[in-house]
Amino acid sequence: MSTSYETAGSGLFRCTATELARRLRCGEISPVDVIESKASRIEDVNPTINALPLLCLDEARDQAQQMTNHNPPSDEKGPLWGLPFAVKDYNDLAGVGTTYGSPLLARNIATESDATVRRLQDSGAIGKSNVPEWAGAHTFNPVFGHNLNPWSLKMSAGGSSGGSGAALAAGMVPLATGNDLGGSLRVPASFNSVVGLRPSPGRVPRGARLPAFDSLWVEGPMGRCVADVALMLDGGAGFDPGDPLSFPHQGESFVEALSSPSLPKRLAFSPDLGIVPVETEIAEICSAAAERFRDIGADVSHVCPDFSGAVESFQTLRGVLIAQMMESLLAQHRDEIAPEIVWNIEKGLAVTNPELLAAERVRTRLYHEMEIFFEQYDLLLCPAVSVPPFPKSQRYVGTINDSPTKTYIDWIAITFAITMTSCPALSLPVSFTQNGLPVGLQVIGPPRGESSLLRACHRMESVFDLATALPIDPR
Repeated sequence: MSTSYETAGSGLFRCTATELARRLRCGEISPVDVIESKASRIEDVNPTINALPLLCLDEARDQAQQMTNHNPPSDEKGPLWGLPFAVKDYNDLAGVGTTYGSPLLARNIATESDATVRRLQDSGAIGKSNVPEWAGAHTFNPVFGHNLNPWSLKMSAGGSSGGSGAALAAGMVPLATGNDLGGSLRVPASFNSVVGLRPSPGRVPRGARLPAFDSLWVEGPMGRCVADVALMLDGGAGFDPGDPLSFPHQGESFVEALSSPSLPKRLAFSPDLGIVPVETEIAEICSAAAERFRDIGADVSHVCPDFSGAVESFQTLRGVLIAQMMESLLAQHRDEIAPEIVWNIEKGLAVTNPELLAAERVRTRLYHEMEIFFEQYDLLLCPAVSVPPFPKSQRYVGTINDSPTKTYIDWIAITFAITMTSCPALSLPVSFTQNGLPVGLQVIGPPRGESSLLRACHRMESVFDLATALPIDPR
Protein backbone atom coordinates (compact mmCIF):
# COMPACT_ATOMS: atom_id res chain seq x y z
CA MET A 1 0.00 0.00 0.00
CA SER A 2 1.27 3.48 -0.78
CA THR A 3 2.41 5.72 2.06
CA SER A 4 0.73 8.99 1.17
CA TYR A 5 -1.06 10.89 -1.56
CA GLU A 6 1.84 13.34 -1.91
CA THR A 7 4.31 10.58 -2.74
CA ALA A 8 2.09 8.15 -4.62
CA GLY A 9 -0.83 10.08 -6.02
CA SER A 10 0.21 13.53 -7.15
CA GLY A 11 0.99 12.46 -10.74
CA LEU A 12 -1.68 9.79 -11.12
CA PHE A 13 -3.85 11.95 -13.36
CA ARG A 14 -1.37 11.15 -16.13
CA CYS A 15 -2.00 7.40 -15.87
CA THR A 16 -4.48 5.48 -18.00
CA ALA A 17 -7.25 3.58 -16.24
CA THR A 18 -5.50 0.33 -17.17
CA GLU A 19 -2.30 1.42 -15.44
CA LEU A 20 -4.22 2.64 -12.38
CA ALA A 21 -6.11 -0.67 -12.18
CA ARG A 22 -2.83 -2.61 -12.26
CA ARG A 23 -1.30 -0.51 -9.51
CA LEU A 24 -4.46 -0.68 -7.40
CA ARG A 25 -4.65 -4.44 -7.75
CA CYS A 26 -1.10 -5.01 -6.53
CA GLY A 27 -1.45 -2.52 -3.67
CA GLU A 28 1.11 -0.04 -5.00
CA ILE A 29 -1.48 2.74 -4.68
CA SER A 30 -4.83 3.05 -2.91
CA PRO A 31 -8.27 4.29 -3.99
CA VAL A 32 -7.63 7.34 -1.78
CA ASP A 33 -4.50 8.13 -3.78
CA VAL A 34 -6.47 7.97 -7.00
CA ILE A 35 -9.42 10.08 -5.88
CA GLU A 36 -7.21 12.78 -4.39
CA SER A 37 -5.17 12.98 -7.58
CA LYS A 38 -8.33 13.38 -9.63
CA ALA A 39 -9.82 15.91 -7.19
CA SER A 40 -6.68 18.02 -7.49
CA ARG A 41 -6.76 17.83 -11.27
CA ILE A 42 -10.46 18.78 -11.32
CA GLU A 43 -9.72 21.80 -9.15
CA ASP A 44 -6.97 22.90 -11.54
CA VAL A 45 -8.72 22.30 -14.85
CA ASN A 46 -12.50 22.11 -14.54
CA PRO A 47 -13.10 25.85 -13.99
CA THR A 48 -11.58 26.40 -17.43
CA ILE A 49 -13.30 23.75 -19.54
CA ASN A 50 -16.53 23.23 -17.55
CA ALA A 51 -16.69 19.49 -18.24
CA LEU A 52 -17.93 18.36 -14.80
CA PRO A 53 -20.54 20.87 -13.57
CA LEU A 54 -21.95 18.59 -10.85
CA LEU A 55 -19.43 17.02 -8.46
CA CYS A 56 -19.86 14.54 -5.63
CA LEU A 57 -16.27 14.47 -4.36
CA ASP A 58 -17.19 14.02 -0.71
CA GLU A 59 -19.12 10.86 -1.49
CA ALA A 60 -16.34 9.63 -3.78
CA ARG A 61 -13.76 10.27 -1.05
CA ASP A 62 -15.85 8.37 1.50
CA GLN A 63 -16.16 5.39 -0.83
CA ALA A 64 -12.45 5.48 -1.64
CA GLN A 65 -11.62 5.52 2.08
CA GLN A 66 -13.89 2.53 2.71
CA MET A 67 -12.18 0.61 -0.11
CA THR A 68 -8.77 1.52 1.25
CA ASN A 69 -9.72 0.44 4.77
CA HIS A 70 -11.27 -2.85 3.64
CA ASN A 71 -8.88 -3.82 0.88
CA PRO A 72 -9.94 -7.28 -0.43
CA PRO A 73 -7.54 -9.80 -1.96
CA SER A 74 -6.59 -9.12 -5.56
CA ASP A 75 -8.78 -11.91 -6.97
CA GLU A 76 -11.85 -10.44 -5.26
CA LYS A 77 -11.49 -7.00 -6.81
CA GLY A 78 -13.73 -6.27 -9.78
CA PRO A 79 -12.25 -4.88 -12.99
CA LEU A 80 -12.99 -1.29 -11.98
CA TRP A 81 -12.14 -1.53 -8.26
CA GLY A 82 -10.95 1.85 -7.00
CA LEU A 83 -11.34 3.67 -10.33
CA PRO A 84 -13.54 6.79 -10.15
CA PHE A 85 -15.56 7.71 -13.23
CA ALA A 86 -17.71 10.52 -14.60
CA VAL A 87 -21.42 9.97 -15.20
CA LYS A 88 -23.02 11.71 -18.15
CA ASP A 89 -25.80 14.08 -17.11
CA TYR A 90 -28.35 12.02 -19.06
CA ASN A 91 -27.80 9.13 -16.60
CA ASP A 92 -29.16 8.93 -13.06
CA LEU A 93 -26.68 8.83 -10.19
CA ALA A 94 -28.39 8.46 -6.81
CA GLY A 95 -28.36 11.63 -4.74
CA VAL A 96 -27.00 13.83 -7.54
CA GLY A 97 -28.81 16.03 -10.03
CA THR A 98 -29.85 14.79 -13.46
CA THR A 99 -30.65 17.92 -15.44
CA TYR A 100 -30.35 16.84 -19.12
CA GLY A 101 -29.02 20.39 -19.50
CA SER A 102 -32.56 21.76 -19.16
CA PRO A 103 -33.83 24.48 -16.80
CA LEU A 104 -36.95 22.35 -16.38
CA LEU A 105 -34.88 19.81 -14.41
CA ALA A 106 -32.26 22.09 -12.88
CA ARG A 107 -33.34 20.97 -9.38
CA ASN A 108 -34.04 17.34 -10.24
CA ILE A 109 -32.20 14.93 -7.91
CA ALA A 110 -32.07 11.25 -8.81
CA THR A 111 -33.38 8.96 -6.09
CA GLU A 112 -31.55 5.94 -7.44
CA SER A 113 -28.86 5.16 -9.99
CA ASP A 114 -29.95 3.79 -13.35
CA ALA A 115 -29.01 0.35 -14.65
CA THR A 116 -25.96 1.60 -16.54
CA VAL A 117 -24.48 3.37 -13.52
CA ARG A 118 -25.34 0.63 -11.01
CA ARG A 119 -23.06 -1.84 -12.79
CA LEU A 120 -20.14 0.56 -12.42
CA GLN A 121 -20.68 1.99 -8.96
CA ASP A 122 -18.36 -0.36 -7.09
CA SER A 123 -15.56 1.88 -8.32
CA GLY A 124 -17.06 5.25 -7.32
CA ALA A 125 -18.64 8.06 -9.30
CA ILE A 126 -16.86 11.41 -9.15
CA GLY A 127 -19.49 13.68 -10.71
CA LYS A 128 -21.74 14.43 -13.68
CA SER A 129 -20.39 15.41 -17.11
CA ASN A 130 -21.81 18.27 -19.15
CA VAL A 131 -24.29 17.68 -22.01
CA PRO A 132 -26.36 19.56 -24.61
CA GLU A 133 -29.91 20.46 -23.65
CA TRP A 134 -31.85 17.19 -24.05
CA ALA A 135 -29.93 16.00 -27.14
CA GLY A 136 -27.42 17.15 -29.73
CA ALA A 137 -23.78 16.97 -30.80
CA HIS A 138 -22.45 20.31 -29.41
CA THR A 139 -22.29 20.59 -25.61
CA PHE A 140 -23.83 23.79 -24.28
CA ASN A 141 -26.98 24.38 -22.27
CA PRO A 142 -28.77 27.14 -20.32
CA VAL A 143 -28.09 25.45 -16.95
CA PHE A 144 -24.30 25.07 -17.00
CA GLY A 145 -23.17 26.83 -20.18
CA HIS A 146 -20.54 25.73 -22.70
CA ASN A 147 -18.24 22.77 -22.26
CA LEU A 148 -14.96 23.79 -23.93
CA ASN A 149 -12.57 21.63 -25.89
CA PRO A 150 -9.25 21.32 -23.99
CA TRP A 151 -7.32 21.13 -27.28
CA SER A 152 -8.60 24.60 -28.13
CA LEU A 153 -10.82 26.54 -25.75
CA LYS A 154 -12.43 28.33 -28.69
CA MET A 155 -13.80 25.09 -30.09
CA SER A 156 -16.68 22.70 -29.43
CA ALA A 157 -16.03 19.55 -27.38
CA GLY A 158 -18.71 17.74 -29.40
CA GLY A 159 -21.66 16.01 -27.88
CA SER A 160 -23.74 14.87 -26.43
CA SER A 161 -21.06 13.17 -24.30
CA GLY A 162 -18.92 16.30 -24.61
CA GLY A 163 -18.25 16.64 -20.90
CA SER A 164 -17.11 13.03 -20.69
CA GLY A 165 -14.75 13.45 -23.65
CA ALA A 166 -13.23 16.70 -22.39
CA ALA A 167 -12.84 15.41 -18.81
CA LEU A 168 -10.93 12.39 -20.12
CA ALA A 169 -8.73 14.47 -22.41
CA ALA A 170 -7.76 16.79 -19.57
CA GLY A 171 -6.98 13.98 -17.11
CA MET A 172 -9.82 14.72 -14.69
CA VAL A 173 -11.22 11.18 -14.77
CA PRO A 174 -9.81 7.83 -15.89
CA LEU A 175 -13.17 6.62 -17.28
CA ALA A 176 -16.51 8.14 -18.26
CA THR A 177 -19.94 6.98 -19.30
CA GLY A 178 -21.44 8.02 -22.59
CA ASN A 179 -24.49 7.19 -24.61
CA ASP A 180 -25.02 7.25 -28.32
CA LEU A 181 -28.12 7.74 -30.43
CA GLY A 182 -26.72 9.43 -33.52
CA GLY A 183 -23.05 9.73 -32.58
CA SER A 184 -23.03 11.11 -29.05
CA LEU A 185 -20.12 8.87 -28.01
CA ARG A 186 -18.18 8.90 -31.26
CA VAL A 187 -18.33 12.64 -32.05
CA PRO A 188 -16.88 13.88 -28.71
CA ALA A 189 -14.32 11.05 -28.73
CA SER A 190 -13.09 12.32 -32.10
CA PHE A 191 -13.18 16.00 -31.08
CA ASN A 192 -11.21 15.33 -27.86
CA SER A 193 -8.80 12.65 -29.16
CA VAL A 194 -10.07 9.94 -26.81
CA VAL A 195 -11.70 6.57 -27.46
CA GLY A 196 -15.45 6.05 -27.47
CA LEU A 197 -17.25 2.78 -28.18
CA ARG A 198 -20.85 2.53 -29.35
CA PRO A 199 -21.60 -1.13 -28.44
CA SER A 200 -24.20 -3.40 -29.99
CA PRO A 201 -27.74 -2.80 -28.66
CA GLY A 202 -28.21 -4.63 -25.35
CA ARG A 203 -24.50 -5.04 -24.60
CA VAL A 204 -24.73 -2.45 -21.79
CA PRO A 205 -28.07 -2.23 -19.92
CA ARG A 206 -29.97 1.06 -20.00
CA GLY A 207 -32.08 3.02 -17.55
CA ALA A 208 -35.85 3.25 -17.36
CA ARG A 209 -36.10 6.72 -18.91
CA LEU A 210 -35.72 5.23 -22.39
CA PRO A 211 -38.50 3.27 -24.11
CA ALA A 212 -37.76 -0.32 -23.18
CA PHE A 213 -37.73 -1.71 -26.70
CA ASP A 214 -35.91 1.12 -28.48
CA SER A 215 -32.63 -0.14 -29.96
CA LEU A 216 -31.22 3.06 -31.47
CA TRP A 217 -29.94 4.60 -28.21
CA VAL A 218 -27.14 2.63 -26.54
CA GLU A 219 -24.92 3.15 -23.49
CA GLY A 220 -21.17 2.74 -23.80
CA PRO A 221 -17.72 3.40 -22.36
CA MET A 222 -15.24 6.20 -22.99
CA GLY A 223 -11.55 6.19 -22.08
CA ARG A 224 -8.15 7.52 -23.01
CA CYS A 225 -7.13 4.35 -24.83
CA VAL A 226 -8.73 1.18 -26.18
CA ALA A 227 -7.58 -0.95 -23.23
CA ASP A 228 -9.39 1.46 -20.87
CA VAL A 229 -12.59 1.13 -22.90
CA ALA A 230 -12.30 -2.68 -22.83
CA LEU A 231 -11.79 -2.53 -19.06
CA MET A 232 -14.88 -0.37 -18.59
CA LEU A 233 -16.92 -2.60 -20.89
CA ASP A 234 -15.97 -5.57 -18.70
CA GLY A 235 -17.41 -3.69 -15.73
CA GLY A 236 -20.54 -2.43 -17.49
CA ALA A 237 -21.70 -5.17 -19.86
CA GLY A 238 -24.33 -7.72 -18.87
CA PHE A 239 -27.98 -8.45 -18.27
CA ASP A 240 -30.28 -6.28 -16.17
CA PRO A 241 -33.94 -7.28 -15.65
CA GLY A 242 -35.02 -3.68 -16.16
CA ASP A 243 -33.73 -3.70 -19.74
CA PRO A 244 -35.40 -6.38 -21.88
CA LEU A 245 -32.81 -6.00 -24.66
CA SER A 246 -29.80 -6.55 -22.40
CA PHE A 247 -28.01 -9.89 -22.37
CA PRO A 248 -25.26 -11.56 -20.30
CA HIS A 249 -21.70 -11.49 -21.56
CA GLN A 250 -20.29 -14.95 -22.16
CA GLY A 251 -16.75 -16.07 -22.88
CA GLU A 252 -13.47 -14.29 -22.20
CA SER A 253 -13.36 -10.75 -20.89
CA PHE A 254 -12.91 -7.87 -23.31
CA VAL A 255 -9.53 -7.10 -21.76
CA GLU A 256 -8.42 -10.71 -22.29
CA ALA A 257 -9.57 -10.52 -25.90
CA LEU A 258 -7.05 -7.74 -26.58
CA SER A 259 -4.13 -10.17 -26.31
CA SER A 260 -5.39 -12.65 -28.91
CA PRO A 261 -3.10 -12.86 -31.96
CA SER A 262 -6.08 -12.83 -34.34
CA LEU A 263 -6.12 -9.59 -36.36
CA PRO A 264 -8.26 -8.39 -39.29
CA LYS A 265 -7.10 -9.30 -42.78
CA ARG A 266 -9.68 -7.65 -45.04
CA LEU A 267 -10.82 -4.07 -44.43
CA ALA A 268 -12.87 -1.58 -46.40
CA PHE A 269 -12.63 2.21 -46.27
CA SER A 270 -15.10 4.82 -47.43
CA PRO A 271 -14.52 8.57 -47.01
CA ASP A 272 -18.25 9.35 -46.97
CA LEU A 273 -20.32 6.11 -46.97
CA GLY A 274 -21.46 7.28 -50.39
CA ILE A 275 -24.13 9.52 -48.88
CA VAL A 276 -22.69 12.43 -46.85
CA PRO A 277 -20.42 15.44 -47.47
CA VAL A 278 -17.05 15.37 -45.66
CA GLU A 279 -14.48 18.16 -45.34
CA THR A 280 -11.58 17.48 -47.68
CA GLU A 281 -8.92 17.58 -44.94
CA ILE A 282 -10.87 15.10 -42.80
CA ALA A 283 -11.33 12.70 -45.73
CA GLU A 284 -7.62 12.85 -46.57
CA ILE A 285 -6.50 12.29 -42.96
CA CYS A 286 -8.85 9.34 -42.51
CA SER A 287 -7.89 7.81 -45.85
CA ALA A 288 -4.22 7.94 -44.85
CA ALA A 289 -5.08 6.43 -41.46
CA ALA A 290 -7.01 3.59 -43.08
CA GLU A 291 -4.00 2.76 -45.26
CA ARG A 292 -1.88 2.35 -42.14
CA PHE A 293 -3.90 -0.72 -41.21
CA ARG A 294 -1.63 -2.41 -43.73
CA ASP A 295 1.04 -2.13 -40.99
CA ILE A 296 -0.75 -4.93 -39.11
CA GLY A 297 -1.08 -7.10 -42.19
CA ALA A 298 -4.53 -6.03 -43.41
CA ASP A 299 -5.58 -5.50 -47.02
CA VAL A 300 -7.56 -2.26 -47.47
CA SER A 301 -10.19 -1.94 -50.21
CA HIS A 302 -12.21 1.13 -51.15
CA VAL A 303 -15.73 -0.31 -51.13
CA CYS A 304 -18.84 0.31 -49.07
CA PRO A 305 -22.27 -1.20 -48.41
CA ASP A 306 -25.30 0.61 -49.84
CA PHE A 307 -26.32 3.28 -47.29
CA SER A 308 -28.96 4.90 -49.49
CA GLY A 309 -31.94 6.08 -47.47
CA ALA A 310 -30.08 5.91 -44.14
CA VAL A 311 -30.09 9.67 -43.44
CA GLU A 312 -33.81 10.21 -44.03
CA SER A 313 -34.78 7.00 -42.24
CA PHE A 314 -32.72 7.81 -39.17
CA GLN A 315 -34.26 11.28 -38.99
CA THR A 316 -37.70 9.66 -39.03
CA LEU A 317 -36.93 7.07 -36.34
CA ARG A 318 -35.05 9.55 -34.16
CA GLY A 319 -37.98 11.95 -34.36
CA VAL A 320 -40.37 9.22 -33.21
CA LEU A 321 -38.10 8.32 -30.30
CA ILE A 322 -37.68 11.95 -29.17
CA ALA A 323 -41.45 12.51 -29.46
CA GLN A 324 -42.16 9.37 -27.45
CA MET A 325 -39.87 10.61 -24.68
CA MET A 326 -40.81 14.30 -24.67
CA GLU A 327 -44.34 14.80 -26.02
CA SER A 328 -45.78 15.68 -22.60
CA LEU A 329 -43.00 18.19 -21.91
CA LEU A 330 -43.67 19.94 -25.20
CA ALA A 331 -47.33 20.35 -24.35
CA GLN A 332 -46.52 21.97 -21.00
CA HIS A 333 -43.21 23.77 -21.54
CA ARG A 334 -42.73 24.58 -25.23
CA ASP A 335 -41.19 28.01 -24.56
CA GLU A 336 -38.63 26.53 -22.16
CA ILE A 337 -37.22 23.94 -24.58
CA ALA A 338 -34.45 24.58 -27.13
CA PRO A 339 -35.90 25.31 -30.61
CA GLU A 340 -34.00 22.41 -32.19
CA ILE A 341 -35.57 19.97 -29.74
CA VAL A 342 -39.03 21.45 -30.29
CA TRP A 343 -38.51 20.87 -34.02
CA ASN A 344 -37.39 17.30 -33.37
CA ILE A 345 -40.40 16.47 -31.18
CA GLU A 346 -42.80 17.94 -33.71
CA LYS A 347 -41.10 16.05 -36.52
CA GLY A 348 -41.67 12.81 -34.61
CA LEU A 349 -45.30 13.65 -33.92
CA ALA A 350 -45.90 14.38 -37.61
CA VAL A 351 -44.42 11.11 -38.93
CA THR A 352 -46.94 9.24 -41.08
CA ASN A 353 -47.46 5.48 -41.20
CA PRO A 354 -45.90 5.22 -44.71
CA GLU A 355 -42.84 7.19 -43.53
CA LEU A 356 -42.40 4.97 -40.49
CA LEU A 357 -42.80 1.77 -42.49
CA ALA A 358 -40.32 3.00 -45.10
CA ALA A 359 -37.75 3.89 -42.41
CA GLU A 360 -38.03 0.48 -40.78
CA ARG A 361 -37.61 -1.20 -44.16
CA VAL A 362 -34.42 0.78 -44.80
CA ARG A 363 -33.08 -0.16 -41.40
CA THR A 364 -33.79 -3.85 -41.99
CA ARG A 365 -32.12 -3.70 -45.41
CA LEU A 366 -29.05 -1.98 -43.94
CA TYR A 367 -28.63 -4.64 -41.29
CA HIS A 368 -28.68 -7.40 -43.89
CA GLU A 369 -26.38 -5.39 -46.20
CA MET A 370 -23.87 -5.30 -43.34
CA GLU A 371 -24.37 -8.99 -42.63
CA ILE A 372 -23.37 -9.80 -46.22
CA PHE A 373 -20.55 -7.24 -46.15
CA PHE A 374 -18.95 -8.83 -43.07
CA GLU A 375 -18.87 -12.21 -44.79
CA GLN A 376 -16.12 -10.73 -46.98
CA TYR A 377 -14.60 -7.95 -44.83
CA ASP A 378 -13.57 -7.85 -41.17
CA LEU A 379 -14.03 -4.12 -40.54
CA LEU A 380 -15.48 -1.02 -42.21
CA LEU A 381 -13.57 2.26 -41.79
CA CYS A 382 -14.74 5.83 -42.33
CA PRO A 383 -14.35 9.25 -40.66
CA ALA A 384 -15.85 9.56 -37.19
CA VAL A 385 -17.05 13.10 -37.97
CA SER A 386 -17.34 14.98 -41.28
CA VAL A 387 -15.73 18.13 -39.83
CA PRO A 388 -13.06 19.06 -37.28
CA PRO A 389 -14.05 20.75 -34.00
CA PHE A 390 -15.84 23.99 -34.88
CA PRO A 391 -16.13 27.32 -33.01
CA LYS A 392 -18.10 27.03 -29.79
CA SER A 393 -20.16 30.08 -30.78
CA GLN A 394 -21.92 28.05 -33.51
CA ARG A 395 -25.03 26.13 -32.47
CA TYR A 396 -24.32 23.51 -35.13
CA VAL A 397 -22.52 23.07 -38.46
CA GLY A 398 -24.39 24.82 -41.28
CA THR A 399 -22.21 23.88 -44.26
CA ILE A 400 -19.74 21.11 -45.15
CA ASN A 401 -17.50 21.75 -48.16
CA ASP A 402 -19.90 24.55 -49.20
CA SER A 403 -22.82 22.10 -49.06
CA PRO A 404 -25.55 23.39 -46.69
CA THR A 405 -26.97 21.09 -44.04
CA LYS A 406 -30.74 20.74 -43.85
CA THR A 407 -31.13 20.10 -40.09
CA TYR A 408 -29.14 20.71 -36.91
CA ILE A 409 -27.84 17.12 -36.86
CA ASP A 410 -27.08 16.56 -40.55
CA TRP A 411 -23.39 17.22 -39.92
CA ILE A 412 -23.15 13.98 -37.88
CA ALA A 413 -24.85 11.84 -40.54
CA ILE A 414 -21.70 9.74 -40.96
CA THR A 415 -22.21 8.43 -37.43
CA PHE A 416 -25.98 8.13 -37.38
CA ALA A 417 -25.94 6.17 -40.64
CA ILE A 418 -23.87 3.57 -38.76
CA THR A 419 -26.36 3.66 -35.88
CA MET A 420 -28.92 2.28 -38.33
CA THR A 421 -26.87 -0.92 -38.77
CA SER A 422 -26.83 -1.98 -35.07
CA CYS A 423 -23.10 -2.72 -35.48
CA PRO A 424 -20.56 -1.77 -32.81
CA ALA A 425 -18.49 1.27 -33.79
CA LEU A 426 -15.43 2.84 -32.18
CA SER A 427 -13.90 6.28 -32.64
CA LEU A 428 -10.11 5.89 -32.66
CA PRO A 429 -7.78 8.91 -32.48
CA VAL A 430 -5.56 8.90 -35.58
CA SER A 431 -4.21 12.39 -36.27
CA PHE A 432 -4.66 16.16 -36.09
CA THR A 433 -5.61 18.84 -38.61
CA GLN A 434 -3.14 21.48 -39.76
CA ASN A 435 -4.63 23.67 -37.00
CA GLY A 436 -3.83 21.05 -34.35
CA LEU A 437 -7.40 19.78 -33.84
CA PRO A 438 -8.07 16.07 -33.21
CA VAL A 439 -9.41 13.70 -35.86
CA GLY A 440 -10.91 10.28 -35.16
CA LEU A 441 -11.39 7.31 -37.46
CA GLN A 442 -14.67 5.40 -37.12
CA VAL A 443 -14.03 1.64 -37.04
CA ILE A 444 -17.11 -0.57 -37.43
CA GLY A 445 -17.27 -4.28 -36.63
CA PRO A 446 -19.88 -7.01 -37.20
CA PRO A 447 -22.92 -7.27 -34.88
CA ARG A 448 -21.84 -8.15 -31.33
CA GLY A 449 -18.24 -8.17 -32.57
CA GLU A 450 -16.88 -5.92 -29.83
CA SER A 451 -13.97 -8.24 -28.97
CA SER A 452 -12.46 -8.34 -32.45
CA LEU A 453 -13.16 -4.63 -32.96
CA LEU A 454 -11.40 -3.66 -29.72
CA ARG A 455 -8.49 -5.97 -30.47
CA ALA A 456 -7.84 -4.44 -33.92
CA CYS A 457 -8.08 -0.88 -32.59
CA HIS A 458 -5.84 -1.74 -29.63
CA ARG A 459 -3.18 -2.97 -32.03
CA MET A 460 -3.54 0.12 -34.22
CA GLU A 461 -3.00 2.46 -31.25
CA SER A 462 0.68 1.50 -31.26
CA VAL A 463 0.82 2.43 -34.95
CA PHE A 464 -0.76 5.86 -34.50
CA ASP A 465 0.96 6.42 -31.10
CA LEU A 466 -1.53 9.04 -29.89
CA ALA A 467 -2.66 7.62 -26.53
CA THR A 468 0.52 9.03 -24.97
CA ALA A 469 -0.48 12.55 -26.07
CA LEU A 470 -2.90 12.77 -23.14
CA PRO A 471 -3.74 14.18 -20.72
CA ILE A 472 -3.23 17.73 -21.95
CA ASP A 473 -3.47 21.16 -20.41
CA PRO A 474 -6.27 23.35 -21.77
CA ARG A 475 -5.07 25.81 -24.38
